[in-house]
Order: sequence, then C-alpha cells, then structure tokens
Amino acid sequence: MSELKVIAHIHTDFHEKFGIPRQSGLLPESEGTIVFEPEYRNPSAVKGLDGFNYIWLLWQFEGVERKGFTATVLPPRLGGKVHMGVFATRSPYRPNPIGLSSVKLKSIEFTENKGPVLHVLGADLRDNTPIYDIKPYLPYADVHTDATDGFAGDVKEYAIEVDFPEELLQKIPAEKRSTILEVLRQDPRTRSNQTPEHKYGVAFSGLDVRFTVKDGVLKVHEVVPYPGKH
Repeated sequence: MSELKVIAHIHTDFHEKFGIPRQSGLLPESEGTIVFEPEYRNPSAVKGLDGFNYIWLLWQFEGVERKGFTATVLPPRLGGKVHMGVFATRSPYRPNPIGLSSVKLKSIEFTENKGPVLHVLGADLRDNTPIYDIKPYLPYADVHTDATDGFAGDVKEYAIEVDFPEELLQKIPAEKRSTILEVLRQDPRTRSNQTPEHKYGVAFSGLDVRFTVKDGVLKVHEVVPYPGKH
C-alpha cells in the first residue's frame, strides 16, 4: 500500500486541542487557511475547485496518545460517563489518527510564493494540522435527507451561559469576538474535569482566554498573550 503523504497544512486560530470545535461547521465564522506543500503548489491541481463552495478535508489527528485498540470511548457530550462504540463516535481516539471535516470554501488565492492558498470557514482543526487530501463536497451525493443522528441528536443544542466582561472582550479582535463567544458557549471542558475552582485556558488567535465555570456559568477572568505568539 502506498504511504499517505501530507499535501498541505491548515492554519487556524486554535493553537491547542482544548477549545477546538467538536464538529466542523459549528463555528461558521471561524477562519482557516490551507497552504499546500511545495510539491503540490501547481495551480492546475485546484482547477475547477472554485465551482464548489464546500470541500472535504482528510487530515491527521495530532497530540492524541493511543495505547492499543479501545473498542469504546466516553463522548464528552454524554457527560464523559457513558461508553459508546468508537465507530459510533467522532472521537480522536481511533485505530488510525484520521479526521474528516466538511468546511466552506471562502476563496482561492493564487500567490507567487505559496501557490494556490485556500481560505475556508467552519474548520474544527488545530493550527498547523497536516492534511492528506481535499475533495469537493457534492450535494447530490453527500446530502442524505433521511439521515438520523443517533444519540448525538439528544445533545446537539447544548450550550452554557458565558459571562465575558466587556473590558476583556475588547482585547479580542472585533472580527473574532463572535467566534470565541461561541467556543465558550459550547463548553470546551471535558466532563471528567469540571471543578469550580479550576481555571481553564483556551488558546485562541494569539491569546489565552482564561475562565472558570461555577453554577452553570462560564466566567472569563483574563485575556493574556498566548506564549510563543506575538
């Protein structure tokens, strides 16, 4: 079997796994930029892609430790206490570290040094995630109007109240405020670590947004520069 090759990397506002949207499309305003590896920067490789407004990304999970095959996982939206079959979930803890996301293709930029660069919206990928393949999304084949959503449908509307003081929100670039607010509303915590005293931090757009959660309310306490980002 041929070895999988990384064809591109995506650049997003999410510097760490914690805080990344759990599904693609949940944050439709979240921007990403896909830059091809030098071998694949031929403009001919994306000829015709501008006729599609959604694309599939096949990519590699990183930073996920695996110790052999585990048949079941604990989905966070089920409280982290209910076991489900790994193939009935989109957990990153899989036999192969492969992710699949559908994102909106905002535009294709043809650059002199990096070749064609894809600007996308709604990505659920960490910054610098390797991409194995890109395919067009086909509505006539990829949309199934009779599809059911299993146990995931019971928790899809979950959201938490967010208290983000205005003076701290002003530290977030204006065009990114709605995105970080939605990230926090989706409650990025794991269900196994939800102590009121613990201070969490979401690394977002060069900033570290630090918060606690108590009595069902997520309160932001600090917005500071993310280490290594300037």
